[in-house]
Amino acid sequence: MKKPDKINILIVDDHRILVEGLKKLFDNSEIIQVAGTAYTGMECRSILSKKIPDVILLDISLPDVSGIDLCKEIKEQYPEIRIVVLSSFSEYAMVRRMFESGASGYVVKNAMPEEIIMSVEKVMENETFLCEEIDLLMRKRTHNPVWLTPREKELLRHIVDGYTNPEIAEKMYLGVETINSYRKNLLIKMGARNTALLVRMALEQKLI
Repeated sequence: MKKPDKINILIVDDHRILVEGLKKLFDNSEIIQVAGTAYTGMECRSILSKKIPDVILLDISLPDVSGIDLCKEIKEQYPEIRIVVLSSFSEYAMVRRMFESGASGYVVKNAMPEEIIMSVEKVMENETFLCEEIDLLMRKRTHNPVWLTPREKELLRHIVDGYTNPEIAEKMYLGVETINSYRKNLLIKMGARNTALLVRMALEQKLI
């Protein structure tokens, strides 16, 4: 009797150690195989122009493109591909935006290996999958869906006060590049497209 075809997945994540760990995880699977890996959005697009996987495991924070935008782009060009978000972000606004962009599943990077495997299986069955942590988050959503660390709150306060990145770097005793990175992650975490929207959300939601 012929064995069923394996589910081909493409891993898109710039954390090489994580990617290697995922490859080892799927190497032990009887129904899933890694068809390719990409560390940037550009590499992902290049692979998709040559072969189409069944499922993409997609990180949100890529060095050259937002995972939100890439998810939307992939679903518009290749609607048959299922996308599972694999991210360190676990905020309601981020989960919502990824599903609005076409994702079928959402798994945090510290999820159990079994959950990661199950996410691929479930989306292939045209089901939506949330790992346990995200499922609890969505069920217990409060009126203040974003939780910020003290450092993120400090950064947000300086942004709302109108300080530039170099000025913020000086106030927080950090490098300008570090502030640039923190600021980018804060925009993603808040689900804000630009600084003006970030400031408005911070004031409306009383985050500072």
